[in-house]
Amino acid sequence: MAKPVIMPKQGNSVETVILTAWKKQVGEVVAQGESLCEVETDKAVMDVESTADGTLLALFYQPGDEIPVMVNIAVVGQPGEDFSSFDPRGGSQPADADLVPANQPAALDLPAAALPPAPPAETASEIFISPRARELAKTKNVDYRQLTGSGPQGRIIERDILAALQSQPTLSPVAKAMLENGDFNLPEQGSGPRGRIMSKDLLPATPGQSSAQPVAEEPEYDVIPLKGMRKLIAERMMDSVLTTAQLTFNASADARALLALRRRYKDSPESYGLRKVTINDLVMFAVSRVLLDFPDINAHLVENQIRRFKNVHLAFAVDTPRGLTVPVIRNAHTLSPAQISAQANRLAAACQTGEVSPDNLSGGTFTVTNLGGLGIESFTPILNPPQVAILGVNTIQLKPVRVGGAVEFIDHISFSLTVNHQWVDGAPSARFLQAVVEAVTHIDLLLAQ
Repeated sequence: MAKPVIMPKQGNSVETVILTAWKKQVGEVVAQGESLCEVETDKAVMDVESTADGTLLALFYQPGDEIPVMVNIAVVGQPGEDFSSFDPRGGSQPADADLVPANQPAALDLPAAALPPAPPAETASEIFISPRARELAKTKNVDYRQLTGSGPQGRIIERDILAALQSQPTLSPVAKAMLENGDFNLPEQGSGPRGRIMSKDLLPATPGQSSAQPVAEEPEYDVIPLKGMRKLIAERMMDSVLTTAQLTFNASADARALLALRRRYKDSPESYGLRKVTINDLVMFAVSRVLLDFPDINAHLVENQIRRFKNVHLAFAVDTPRGLTVPVIRNAHTLSPAQISAQANRLAAACQTGEVSPDNLSGGTFTVTNLGGLGIESFTPILNPPQVAILGVNTIQLKPVRVGGAVEFIDHISFSLTVNHQWVDGAPSARFLQAVVEAVTHIDLLLAQ
């Protein structure tokens, strides 16, 4: 009996995902628990597994599609079974569906009902090309009839057109103008950077010989589609700015005790497990304690309700190759600096590899984001709704301070606190930031408590 594979929920806050790649194709035998595809949220990349044993009868989406959670993405069953009732779009095929030529036998001898229709012939010998690839070839003046496709059944897809463009020579403006006059031919390779053809490289055209050859004009800029994780991050950031009243406060704390404690940890015996504790770990330790006294800061604004949390689930920003992710340290207020450090290292590593669980990316009650390691002195952190506040950690630098009748230069670490002014007023925000400054200034006393 045919069974649908449903896109599972990827955490409570994820409504859609981006399909990045299918790992199985129509006609292949799959087992329950075997990875079918790879999807991407605004926070992580993860695999979706088959929920049944059998033959993969249909795929309802293509790489690059944005898919709502809890909808059918594929069907697994026995060859010949009808699967049309499981199509979430009423039986319509995606624009870039895998195609099998009508004048060739199916490689896996599937029934006709399981095969998408073949595209119309381009010439006497069939050339299969996806609509997206055809449009790109037309725009870039690429003769795709000479290409060998890398898609299913030799189909020409977008990456084949891009590869052809990269293999074509580029010309300097002078060389291009000389070639257009028809008096010169192209050499196999130019002497310019990356093989660029310069005017001195052009070959004189012999009588009756045409110099017209497809040449890729060197673009003035690269085009990067806003899609996948980057697109979702962009939408979240815009929603944050448009739906909240963001106000930022700045202050700095004496960092001498913080730096001294960090040095002691770094020089401590390895058996103590303290060497990996960073400045940021100590700041998060201090913040987790201070938040217990400020329930209006450790809160969510959801529609017309405020949810004040009794526990601190501390989120922290992690920079990854796919974009910003924000994992959560549960009950951070109960953890020591070493325990916070261990949790932060584990979650950051999982974010870097894309293996972080969706459950570890949701439920944060407050966020810390640190740009101090990059030398940033002050910035405006963007709220992570529905949270009502976020703390930015800046670099440590010398600050002139009047001590008695003289001025001393003392290391200070600065903070930037952004709040949702719809709920958090200026004075409570200032008091919270002041408390963070005090906790960091006297981090050794906070640990003694």
